[in-house]
Amino acid sequence: MALRTIRNVAFGVLIGMPAALAGASASAADETKPREAVIMVSGEGESALAPDMAALNLAVVKQAKTAREALDENNKAMAGVLAALKKGGIADKDLQTSGFSVQPQYNYPQNNDGQPKPPELIGYQVSNGLTVRVRDLGELGGIIDQAVTLGVNQGGDIQFTNDKPEAAIEAARKDAVAAAIKKAKTLTEAAGVKLGRVIEISENSARPLPQPVYRAAMMKEASDAAVPVQGGENTYNVTVNVTFALEQ
Repeated sequence: MALRTIRNVAFGVLIGMPAALAGASASAADETKPREAVIMVSGEGESALAPDMAALNLAVVKQAKTAREALDENNKAMAGVLAALKKGGIADKDLQTSGFSVQPQYNYPQNNDGQPKPPELIGYQVSNGLTVRVRDLGELGGIIDQAVTLGVNQGGDIQFTNDKPEAAIEAARKDAVAAAIKKAKTLTEAAGVKLGRVIEISENSARPLPQPVYRAAMMKEASDAAVPVQGGENTYNVTVNVTFALEQ
């Protein structure tokens, strides 16, 4: 009985050996097989589009001897700003509180010998920030002027954007692929080889190039005339990486 078991095991080992040898032979053949020649290139495409939206950052900052007084003054001013913006056609979805803080204010006196004294609490400062999405750029200057009149005294940063930049990104994407193909053809012609099929294409995220941010002066003495602003253009940049086979 024991002898039969030993023979069965040996027989199984003999059967398994050809399969293992075949696998090893295939692996060795793959290692000796010539690697496919390829060329990897990148291409960039750009597309400019006039902005049709702006994100405007405003803030009301008030100071008083107590936090309660500072908060009440701030609330009154911000409520007036929000009411005016909504009356002017700004939708609720385009108004977003972007920051709120209550900060104690200290004075740091010094002794006659120049040594500092303990700080003195002199009041509180309340800041309430608001981001406004303006979809009619023709109204942007008037909105800034009105906001300052109603109590906005900090902020003024403007970021010009596009609501639907897909068409511009698509155009930049096509230009990027065309640029990559042109580059690959130039390189292969110079090297005396023939360009083959596309093996792989990848794309980097399309983002608008940084646009200079306009900052409006937030001062009570601002002119009654609407603040002049210029939107310029947003440039969308797409980069693609393409791998081609080389025909021998």
